[in-house]
Amino acid sequence: MRPKRYPPELRRKALDLLTDGEPVKNVAVTLGLSDQTVYQWRRRHLPHLGKGRPELSTGTDLRAAHRRIATLESELAALRRATELLREVVSPKGASRQST
Repeated sequence: MRPKRYPPELRRKALDLLTDGEPVKNVAVTLGLSDQTVYQWRRRHLPHLGKGRPELSTGTDLRAAHRRIATLESELAALRRATELLREVVSPKGASRQST
């Protein structure tokens, strides 16, 4: 059996009521929804209100994040190597001055 689809406006209204502090049961009764549906929406879209956690990212989101991390790690490695090379070439501050 396929889950029932609700209009986005109904979901937004439910989430607005939850954000305003309305209890899940009241929102469900007011909007003619099941408690479970409202709990799922709250868990997905308002994790700070419930004990739930945000939904896991999609595979596409994770692949993009991994690519970005790999890019940043390679840039960081290049910067570290450049810093090492500069340390070998450039003397520390004040080392070129003669002491009097």
